[in-house]
Amino acid sequence: MSKTTIAIDAAKQVMAAHITALNAGDEPALAATLHFPHYRLSGGQLKTWNGPDEYLADFHARAGDGWHHSEWDSLDVIAAEPGKVHLDVRFTRYRQDNTVLGEFRSLWIIAELDGIWAAQLRSSFAP
Repeated sequence: MSKTTIAIDAAKQVMAAHITALNAGDEPALAATLHFPHYRLSGGQLKTWNGPDEYLADFHARAGDGWHHSEWDSLDVIAAEPGKVHLDVRFTRYRQDNTVLGEFRSLWIIAELDGIWAAQLRSSFAP
């Protein structure tokens, strides 16, 4: 298996762990999927989280009334090399009754820093 294939597999594992932790409201597990500082570009604004303590609360504030869970619709590799993977991500946010709150697209950068694979930054069209 090539180093790039290993990187892609690691990035997809990060994304699977991220959505599982997000939907469970598991702050420690969610934080483990992110490098800090963590950056998000949305609506022309760059948001920086210096640590995990405010990340989940901030997500709930912007996810929308009635958010219950999210699902990845697609995780497509745009570019990859050992140590970094760019993903074109499409996802849907749902209410508890599985009606759709919104469908969005974003670019996620998953990187290996100090031997740890996690999301370092993203650019999102979601609020």
